[in-house]
Amino acid sequence: MATTTKPDPGPGPGDSSSFTLPGSIPGARPGAGAGGLHTNTTAAADDRESGSGHHHKPPSSAWWKIHLFRGMINDLRRRAPYYWSDWTDAWNYRVVPATVYMYFANILPALAFSLDMFTKTDRMYGVNEVLLASVLGAVVFSITACQPLVIVGVTGPITVFNYTVYDIMQPTGTNYMAFMCWIGLWSLVFHWVLAVTNSCNWLRYVTRFPCDIFGFYVAFIYLQKGIQVLERLGDAEPFYLSVVVALCVFAIAYICGELGESSLFNHTVRVFLKDYGTPLTVVFFTGFVHFGKMEGIHLENLEVSKAFFPTPRENGWIRGWFIDFWDIPVGDIFLAIPFALLLTILFWFDHNVSSLIAQGTEFPLRKPAGFHWDLFLLGLTTGVSGLLGLPFPNGLIPQAPFHTASLCVTKVVTNDDTDADSSEAKGHSSESYEYKPVSVVEQRVSNLAQGLLTLGTMTGPLLIVLHLIPQGVLAGLFFIMGYQALAGNGITQKLIFLFKDSRLTSPNHPLSNKALRRSRVWMFVIIELVGFGATFAITQTVAAVGFPVVIFALIPVRALLLPKWLSKEELAALDGPTASPFTMESVGGAYGGAEETEVEEGVEGGESSSGGEGVLTSGVRNKSKKNVTTGGEKSAEELAELGQSSRLSVGTSGSARSSLRRGSTAVDDQIQAVHRRGHHQSGR
Repeated sequence: MATTTKPDPGPGPGDSSSFTLPGSIPGARPGAGAGGLHTNTTAAADDRESGSGHHHKPPSSAWWKIHLFRGMINDLRRRAPYYWSDWTDAWNYRVVPATVYMYFANILPALAFSLDMFTKTDRMYGVNEVLLASVLGAVVFSITACQPLVIVGVTGPITVFNYTVYDIMQPTGTNYMAFMCWIGLWSLVFHWVLAVTNSCNWLRYVTRFPCDIFGFYVAFIYLQKGIQVLERLGDAEPFYLSVVVALCVFAIAYICGELGESSLFNHTVRVFLKDYGTPLTVVFFTGFVHFGKMEGIHLENLEVSKAFFPTPRENGWIRGWFIDFWDIPVGDIFLAIPFALLLTILFWFDHNVSSLIAQGTEFPLRKPAGFHWDLFLLGLTTGVSGLLGLPFPNGLIPQAPFHTASLCVTKVVTNDDTDADSSEAKGHSSESYEYKPVSVVEQRVSNLAQGLLTLGTMTGPLLIVLHLIPQGVLAGLFFIMGYQALAGNGITQKLIFLFKDSRLTSPNHPLSNKALRRSRVWMFVIIELVGFGATFAITQTVAAVGFPVVIFALIPVRALLLPKWLSKEELAALDGPTASPFTMESVGGAYGGAEETEVEEGVEGGESSSGGEGVLTSGVRNKSKKNVTTGGEKSAEELAELGQSSRLSVGTSGSARSSLRRGSTAVDDQIQAVHRRGHHQSGR
């Protein structure tokens, strides 16, 4: 239905419904409550559109003027009206498979990472430490965060950081756990300074370019860890059996994922395979190695400790959960500062990128984000983890976007091939289909539930079960996680496009642009691969602790260097904002938009637009006078498609409310008619 709804100019100065709600943006229309509709056009833009002649100059904010706590306060104000609905919206079937899927998707890689740190840090970190770190992150962020969809746990990069610090400090005889505690405490201070000073506003410059490179790096870390797990098993029968088991786990999990996206079987079977295929594969192959003659082959299993106790050392000594952080020379306390700076750089980028990808443009989200407040919480969990002797948790890639994807309510969309005769002549079907997300079950229960399940895993009986998992199964899990992260990565998609026969490439492909030469695509991909290579190479050396600097440097490379080598049109086709303008309101807008825009200068914290060429913000007008639809301004058709209510916030005119009701009702009728013809939504 191609109907365009003209934006309502908003209430005039004399309208009785024009007033500001607590926590709303000054000079802007009040935001929606539970209805989820936000209107973000500034009052000055309203006056220009309505021709009232009143031009209000927005307050200027120079870069050296920092409004302390503004970003955190605005995040809480925007998200607070939705807190109750974050719990009530969990009454949805999608929460159940999402909880189960994320429990396994989070805990199984964490167990494999615990095996890696257990081996390379001389048993300083084990299963219980990793599990408790995941529980801490899940509980804190599910209950108090502004972005509860983000899964927080132990990642591959922090594993590299931990054992690299161990390699550096172990020869000095320093108390390693006390040193790591001070790294966590200093990092807590740095996180809080960054949160208070609204540093997350710089996220507007984090486009798909650095996110794809970092995601590509994380995917290869998964693949590398899987190979390293198998390498430690020697070259005898246990090694070969473990290799076979790892490949079988990968193959079966891959097949289940493909069947879940295919047209085979009925809807219920496909959803079951997609949601539970990987966990059931791990369970099956844990028992499979005990069949027949395989029973006589001793396989290395995951080493565990006593329930709710830290991992014991080789001499049987068990430390307490609280670290004696004072048991360290004063010089080493200050030596921990540069390591804490590197950790803060890593977490600022890693956690925020996880949040951006988990709230990407492909997900129809309707609740606001809050990066500044979540960075404050991340500092808190980092400091507490240091005091407890835990590996520091932060946002997970690819688990965080997997969590959002598992909560999507989808529908089947069938598209007729534009050249049906040609397709049939080549033996292809004239119809294609895809699963289109129409809404996301945005809530806090699935994240909290998977965290509590992880806490239950620390009990004695379940630790015994974990001890039965062969290391070959964990290697296979690394392989499937790495593959899944690679398959959805932007670098992979561009490489597939470049290697595909151009005659068989759809003319509707985003990169099939006559104004975009293939040589420019190659140039962009090569730059991305160089960035990935530099990041991956440094992690293979003793200087691996400094790899966060390389990752962070990708942001100015995109913002300052690439515009000199590629035109605006080319960059718009090759790159773009990671999240929608609606999500990026928390940080003042999104950099890298496709359209040339006129940006008004404003203040920090997302209250109004920020300066800078190419930044799409909530006070933006297109130079061609076309309507610019932001994440908060949606037509009736978009609202109905996303499953949102047509109720508007206070301050919206009655004519706009009635118009949207009529549009929403019409689209709802059409959607229901499609469903009656046999199209089913996932989760119903």
